[in-house]
Amino acid sequence: MAELDYDKAGPVATITLNRPDRRNALTLAMLGDWVRALTDAQSDNEIRAIVITGAGDAFCSGIDLGVFADHAADPVWIKQALTRHIHPVALTLENVDKPVIAAVPGSAVGAGMDMALLCDYRIASPTATFSEGYIRVGAVPGDGGCWLLPRLVGTSRALRLLWTGETVPAGQALELGIVDEVADDPLRTAHEFARQLAARPPLAVQVIKRAVRQGARHDLPTALDLISSHFAMIATTDDAAEALAAFRAGRTPTFHGH
Repeated sequence: MAELDYDKAGPVATITLNRPDRRNALTLAMLGDWVRALTDAQSDNEIRAIVITGAGDAFCSGIDLGVFADHAADPVWIKQALTRHIHPVALTLENVDKPVIAAVPGSAVGAGMDMALLCDYRIASPTATFSEGYIRVGAVPGDGGCWLLPRLVGTSRALRLLWTGETVPAGQALELGIVDEVADDPLRTAHEFARQLAARPPLAVQVIKRAVRQGARHDLPTALDLISSHFAMIATTDDAAEALAAFRAGRTPTFHGH
């Protein structure tokens, strides 16, 4: 059985972390497969949205500590494991311009929580929990938690969660902004949302995501200058003409991504 499953159903790709007996703890092989799946989904013009989930009753419990068992005293090996295997997933997620939705059925811990935070939208089950649990094993967040979490919940709240490693239940995670929805069936809800997004003009969806991500790093004049170029480009696409024609005719548009 594959430790990571990659499935396509129409315009939606689903990546499933598939080690339920280990609460989907990540191995180096899984991380490589994850990068390849994201790269495939990004380059596949038929795919317009991506859902990431975990098998069983967990999303991801972070890196399998067995990965480091034989290298605990080798800082060079540990750093290279992060930069060569773990961080490429985070960096690839950051660069995917299609919508990425996390369906969180249960616990998301350490790097598992960080990977969920890297997604564009997070839907959790009522029993899901979140923890930046690195501190519990004497470690520091190695997969972007110190960068990601303050941007969602604010600096002081992020420090509390990072310092304590405390477990945050789904309801509190919703209040804090760690997740965006709580749903009884997060995977079904994620797929419904993904299909809804897939029905929108794909180039416009992708440019909106890019503009939001870029805008977080730019001042307003720079953001407005960039969006004026994006607006002009999108306005001349076939999909924009189709959207306007369908609106005027009162029919459902069909978009082709050009």
